[in-house]
Amino acid sequence: MFVTTEYRVKFYDTDTFGVVHHSNYIRWFETGRVEFLRMLGIDLNEMMSDRILFPIIEVSAKFHAPARFDDELEIVTTAEALTKAKMKFNYVIRKRGEEKILAEGTSTNVFTSGGKICRLPDKYSTKLVKFTS
Repeated sequence: MFVTTEYRVKFYDTDTFGVVHHSNYIRWFETGRVEFLRMLGIDLNEMMSDRILFPIIEVSAKFHAPARFDDELEIVTTAEALTKAKMKFNYVIRKRGEEKILAEGTSTNVFTSGGKICRLPDKYSTKLVKFTS
């Protein structure tokens, strides 16, 4: 399963030359991850209300070509691992309707409660696990 999120590059995403600053790709990975979880029916606000946090423990990005101001992008998010203990996602960013990859990356989150790694309660984990079977 994958989720595609569209994003139009804003002026503030770019440097003086109109090229997207590399830090924005990490933000867009997060945008894709949040939309992926939303499509699974997982409400991150509800998780935080239940005192479950999901810090990123690893993130990586590889850049192939620049995005520029006003480009219409697609953030394609796929899950590599969704368990009661962690989530790992893969991302591909390209211009809408094009095959050429601008950037790709991964992120890994763990679940914590009270500052300690925890196992995700069933009300959330059942929604995650059914998409990795």
